[in-house]
Amino acid sequence: MDNYEKLLEGALKKLPDKKDSGERFEFPKIDVFIQGNQTIIKNFSEICSKIRRDESHVLKFLSRALAAPASVVNGRAIFQAKIYFKMIKTKFDVYFRDYIVCPVCKRPDTHLTKQGKFWLINCQACGAKSSVK
Repeated sequence: MDNYEKLLEGALKKLPDKKDSGERFEFPKIDVFIQGNQTIIKNFSEICSKIRRDESHVLKFLSRALAAPASVVNGRAIFQAKIYFKMIKTKFDVYFRDYIVCPVCKRPDTHLTKQGKFWLINCQACGAKSSVK
């Protein structure tokens, strides 16, 4: 029994340290700065490609949620208002919850499809189809 415990301790020491949170998907860092009366998200295209959503769909959602007209220029989202990082982060969290995460299995392996007037989240992990709020 003593030999088994020594072997077990040796095996545990050889295991790599678990430093990540266990989630395989991490939302990209949002790089925001305010210039005059404009708010610019510098890495908007990168964020959209990472979350696998169309830039125009994300921009339309954020523009409505933040009540500010916006456009995309050279991969940057430019909002015609002063909007602080905390508010942008909050709206991205809402978008992530409503349009990316599967409501059934809670995984981000989804894509959006439009059927008539309705948007559906199709989960590639569990196969569920759910309507968007």
